[in-house]
Amino acid sequence: MADWYSIMNGFRNWDWNLVPSFLAVLDAGSLSAAARASGISQPTLTRHIAELETVLGVMLFDRGREGARPTEAAIAIGAAAKAMADCAGSMEMASAGRATGVEGTVRVTASQIVATYLLPEILGAMLQQMPNIDIELVATNEVENLLRRDADIALRMVEPQQLDLISRKLATLELGVYAHRDYLARHGIPQSLADMHDHIMIGYDRSELVLRGFKSIGYPVDRNFFRYRSDDQVAAWQAVLGGAGIGFAPVWLGSRYPQLQRIGEGFSIPPMHIWLVTHKELRTSARIRAVHDHLATAIAAMKLGG
Repeated sequence: MADWYSIMNGFRNWDWNLVPSFLAVLDAGSLSAAARASGISQPTLTRHIAELETVLGVMLFDRGREGARPTEAAIAIGAAAKAMADCAGSMEMASAGRATGVEGTVRVTASQIVATYLLPEILGAMLQQMPNIDIELVATNEVENLLRRDADIALRMVEPQQLDLISRKLATLELGVYAHRDYLARHGIPQSLADMHDHIMIGYDRSELVLRGFKSIGYPVDRNFFRYRSDDQVAAWQAVLGGAGIGFAPVWLGSRYPQLQRIGEGFSIPPMHIWLVTHKELRTSARIRAVHDHLATAIAAMKLGG
């Protein structure tokens, strides 16, 4: 392996645009996971990593069945690359915070459910009112790093803890249990949580979001409780709409579909919250402040509590 001096000497030829790709793979542990989390295609990530390895003269990742395992060289430069990305993000935020015109691009990230079923109408109306604003919408269940400018504004289901972020709770979401009426006609209606073991439950695969909810009410289950599993929230919800089994959804979403029946209204399901989050420096940017305030007003007016 090349020594540390050789690695650092390669920085003079580093294409700084390759840093996000390197960090995405380093953080995610595989090219496919990095592509999902970053929105950069897997072929582009592969090309970027190959370019970095050529410039630095070292192998950065060992590819195998278990993903992309970082080499000693990747680990050695990882901390420096993250610090560099954070500094670049701070510089960009400092300049963005001084923008006075309501124009330009604002990058918004939200969960797949919120991005698919809640935001289209809101963002469509906003774009009509703000003709000089462009929106980049990132539909992901991963927590985007606002400090590195992965997004300007985030709609999250958990309150962020970073001190440099400004968060505002927009709504408390009542959650419900839903199934297609045809499914219930075939299989019956569960009267208790225990009865659900006899049904086809629809939930997430690797995500522990629903599992944590069950644990919080004193009824712990594991992933095998769900016979139909998908970490794609929209795919899981479409399975409920298709009559495949019983699933969970915010009441504002489930109540839109007359073919569904809400069951177990007496079940104690903890609510969720929508938090609107941005970096504190970006609140001085006119365009980001305009989008932030529009989202806050529109979502609050929808009365999503059920």
